[in-house]
Amino acid sequence: MHFYKQERTVVLIDGINLYAASKALGFDIDYKRLLSFFRDTTLLVRAVYFTIVAEDNEYLAVRPLIDWLAYNGYTVITKPSKEGSDGAGRRKIRGSIDLELAVEAMRLGACVDHVVLFTGDSDFRSLISALQGSGKRVSVVSTLRTQPPVVSDELRRQADQFVDLADLQHVIGRDSFRTNSSRATID
Repeated sequence: MHFYKQERTVVLIDGINLYAASKALGFDIDYKRLLSFFRDTTLLVRAVYFTIVAEDNEYLAVRPLIDWLAYNGYTVITKPSKEGSDGAGRRKIRGSIDLELAVEAMRLGACVDHVVLFTGDSDFRSLISALQGSGKRVSVVSTLRTQPPVVSDELRRQADQFVDLADLQHVIGRDSFRTNSSRATID
């Protein structure tokens, strides 16, 4: 894993994807430690957290995390989910933050040296290619250590650097004595 102090860096987090990957690995993310890690190892320009929120729910389970992130050094970008039904008439919640993440990556990519993507979604392969084409170094953080792997082969191969989330557990995971709760650390 190579991060350089002199590199202007932006960290972009696909919140739903990171949550799924960390849960599959059996640990919770400590967002304060994650931010500190990148502030200590790079010239962090911005950390952006992307997530989908349900429109009809006044109190969301993710709301305390979103609020904490927004007050503690993260830019938070949310998008309302859409409700529909599948072919059998069952209620289905849909939503994707991919476009917002890609636009923000291209916008911020113009003023940084290194883009760190916390996602395993293969839809971002073209984004990585475009960022690399403009001279940016791109790292992908996800995991291969689950069945099935959370990260796609295409995304991992396109990145300049792949970092397995499991290798960062000691750096950005919640302390073991605090893992009895299923919430992400937000204090």
